[in-house]
Parts: sequence; structure tokens; C-alpha cells
Amino acid sequence: MKASWAALLIALVPASAEAAKLRGRVDGFRNLLNPVWAEAKDPKEHGYSFREPVPTVRAEFRRLFPHAPKEICIAALAAGPQKSPPPVLVRIGGGRTTPVTLVVPPGTRLTFQNTDPFKHRLHGVGFPTFQPADTVRGATREWSVPGPGVFEIRDELAPSLRMWVVGDPTVAAIAYPSMKGDFALSVEQPGEYTVQAFFAGKKVGPAMPVTVKEADLDLTKTPLKVGDEKAAAAAEKADAEKAKADAETDAKGGDK
Repeated sequence: MKASWAALLIALVPASAEAAKLRGRVDGFRNLLNPVWAEAKDPKEHGYSFREPVPTVRAEFRRLFPHAPKEICIAALAAGPQKSPPPVLVRIGGGRTTPVTLVVPPGTRLTFQNTDPFKHRLHGVGFPTFQPADTVRGATREWSVPGPGVFEIRDELAPSLRMWVVGDPTVAAIAYPSMKGDFALSVEQPGEYTVQAFFAGKKVGPAMPVTVKEADLDLTKTPLKVGDEKAAAAAEKADAEKAKADAETDAKGGDK
């Protein structure tokens, strides 16, 4: 598994010794909510959860949050089109893909490798170039990003497995932050760039314009703000109130 993830990073990070390093940090990613979780907690979806809120635990620690090293993609976007990188390895295992969100130029080839002991049946949602097909244990499957846009990939055999591929011709480099939010982008050519965070196939937070020269840049003093604490708390409060109201309605119905 470590080798597979290392191969992904090698494919995405330029190997030039002269590449400039952009070291930065994302802030607020714990306030982001994966769409899969948002749908699962809707009673109409008939999902199941064994998680029960514990009143003695503070709300920010009860809240689900993304696994940043695979769910949040940081991209350096150039002023013009960039060439496609070497093939990118996407690992399928443990009910998820690694990474979950990927931002690459159109034409980039992805190699999906099944590391689970059972088969998967990946397919594209709403586009015809990635039809459902079995990928058995240890097997691989390839697909090239057909153009600009957002491409969602799901699994017919595991409905909770979802991945988003963003095709953007200006992608010069990408990186994934640590669980502390730190990241490092390697940019080969000097010029004007925009550093943007992506989550679940969408841009999150404001973009950061940067001018890259030959020297490395430290962007940590101005972190990328990708999630709002107040908005997350308000959404959680609304969900709790709705769940309480639904439970009271059900109880009244049972009394009758």
C-alpha cells in the first residue's frame, strides 16, 4: 500500500532539482463534510449508523471530518495549458480510493488498482467513456481524463465508494496536505500561479495568487481557508434539531 501511494506521488510531483517548492498550509478542513456522509444520514436514504452522539464530548470532536491526505487536493494552476503528467496510480481499497479527489490536465491516464480481496465495478456518472466493468483482486484498469470538467466515479458493488476527477488544462502541480494541514507543491517553471484547494470535486476556499521565481516560497503565514467553523456548527445544529423533531413525531405516532 505504501509503495502504491509513493508511486502516485512520484507521478504527480516534478522530479527536476530546480523546481521551486511552495510550502503552505490549509486551515479549516475539519469543517468540510463529505457528500457521502451527508447523504447517508438522511433517513430517506435508509442508511444505518452505529455512531451515537456523546453529550460529554465537545461538538467539534464528534463531527466527522475528511482524511486530508487523500480527500483534499491542492493544485498550482498556471496561466496557460500544461502538459499531462505520467500515468497516475489510483488505489482502490478499504471501501475508498486513494486519492478521493484528483486534479489533473485532460488527457492524463489513470491506472486503477484493486487492492481489496474482492472485485469492484467502477463506472463514470453521466459520461460514457468509463462504463461499468469488473476489476478483480490485484487487477488494474485504465482510463484517460477526456477533457475539462468534473468526472465522478462510483462503484456498482460499493455505493459509498465515490471519487472525483477534475480535468483542468492549467494544472502545473498538485499535492495532498498532512493531517496537520501542511503541504508542499513543486513547480518547475517560474511565472504566475494560483494555488487552489479542491474537495469532493469542487473548489473550496479562496484561491491564492503567487509569483514563482527560482527561490522556494513559504506560504504558511497565509493559510488556505477551506472550511468555515460557524457554518459547520450551524449545519450540525440544524441536523440535530431536525433529528429531534423527527424523533418526537415518530413517538407521537407510536402513542396513537
